[in-house]
This record gives sequence, structure tokens and C-alpha cells, in this order.
Amino acid sequence: MKPKLLKLHSTDIEYFNVRRDLIPTINSIWHYHEELELIYFKAGEGTQFIGDSIKRFRSGDVVLVGTNLPHYWRFDQDYFQEGEKSADVYVIHFRASFLGASFLEIPENRELKKLINHSSRGLQISLPNKQNIINLITKTENSTGHKRLLYFLEALFEISNHNQALKPIASIGFKYNYLNEEQEQIQAVYNYTFNNYKRKITLAEISEVAKVSINTFCKFFKSRSQKNYTDFVNEIRVGQACKLLIENKLRINEVCFESGFNNFASFHRYFKKTTGKSPLQYQKLFTSDSGAVNKT
Repeated sequence: MKPKLLKLHSTDIEYFNVRRDLIPTINSIWHYHEELELIYFKAGEGTQFIGDSIKRFRSGDVVLVGTNLPHYWRFDQDYFQEGEKSADVYVIHFRASFLGASFLEIPENRELKKLINHSSRGLQISLPNKQNIINLITKTENSTGHKRLLYFLEALFEISNHNQALKPIASIGFKYNYLNEEQEQIQAVYNYTFNNYKRKITLAEISEVAKVSINTFCKFFKSRSQKNYTDFVNEIRVGQACKLLIENKLRINEVCFESGFNNFASFHRYFKKTTGKSPLQYQKLFTSDSGAVNKT
């Protein structure tokens, strides 16, 4: 269940790369790479996997992923249906030493060095100056030559000015063990789970997908993800419930069953455990008129 190692650059000289993705399938696999990744979702929603963290991502999100940290953004099904939603994502890959090994040792770059070290668990960029950071990211992609580099550095420095306010995404205990299992194994488990999370998935069933025994699968999954498979499935269900609650088209008890939970008590328990809020409290955060919220 090893994430796929992606070699992003063909030569050692190419340390810095910027692109804009309009297709939701670009690198939509469980993977890691030596380069850090700064990503801005101008348009896009789905489920974000970073280390052992599973949560929703949505338009406007900015994330910094550290070196060799496994990650995966799975867009919602709407983005794969013709005439529905369109993705628009800005991605910047860079190595910590892309301006030379001694660049980060300059006293003026102390906070930037802290930011890069801090990114080892992934960072959600939710700051008062986020719009300015977004503008700099888009200018980086739209520019060429030295201006591209200057805009990117300015974005990094803007983020590093708020190091203390940045919260890591993956847990402090997450550490991936790079073994030689089939690279497609974890992807198969993820894909199967997403396609079947609305019903009960047995351990025998998912173990067969992973092509190992039940006992081996349980131990292996727990050691790599820091959680058991049941918790993993329930976190995916909570993520789907978050989407439905924000859309506010279903009553909360309908959201419960539509997201794969078979009773309201377990839905409420897992939802609050994962998000820190009840389904109703969560929905109110994204509903301009709280009186319109469905309460049951």
C-alpha cells in the first residue's frame, strides 16, 4: 500500500515548476515527491488526503505539502460529468534548496526556513492575508522570467510571516514506512471504498481488494494510516456528509443515510469526533440564513 513516487523534474537543475490544471484527474492518485507543493484550488471540491488526515477541500483552499508527504485530492463525481463542474487548480512544485543550499541559512530567511520545516505535516493556509497569497500564486503562473520567481518568493514570505498561526494537517505521529508493496494497492483500496462507502464494506471484502489476508490487511492498514479501516471509511462518510450539509438540499436525517451511516446516533458521534461539531453546528457555519437549516 505504498504511495506512488512521482519524479516531477527530469534534471537536477529544474527545482521550480508552476502549472495550472483544468482537468481533475491530474495526479489524482496517492503519491509523494521530494519537492514541496503549494496548491491553490480556484475551482474544485472533493476529499483531501494528506498523511493520515481526511477532510473536504473546496474552492479557495490553499495548502502547502512538505517533502515526501503522501497526499491525494479526489474531486467529487460532478467534475467528471460533462457539462457539470470544471476544475481550476494552480500548482507550484519546488525543492527547499531551489535557490541554493545556503539560501535558507541567511538570517533574513529564518522564518522561511521555519515554514519549510513546518510543512512536513502539511499546512492549510487559512490566514487574514490569504487573498494576497492567492493573487501572488496566480501572478506566479501568469508571469515569466525573474518576475515569476519574485512573485513566488513573495507568496512564500507572506505565508511565513504567519508561521505561528499555521496548523499542521497530518498528525504528529504520522510517519510513512516506505516498503516495497505494490504501488497500486492503496489506490485500489481508496477507489473501492469511494465507490462503495454508502453500504457496509466487510473486512473480507476489502482484504480481497488489497489481495492480502484479513489479519495482514488490518495490521498493515493501521501501521500505515494510524487508523483502522472502519475509522477510515467513517471519515470518508463524514466528508460526504459535510458536502451534503453545505449544499443544504436534504434534511439532516437524510444526510445521515445518504452518506452511508445506518443510524443517526453513530452518524452524530463520528461527525462530532471528526469535525469537532455536531452536524447542525457545522451546517450553520455555511448557511447564511440559520433559520433555513433543516434540524432533523
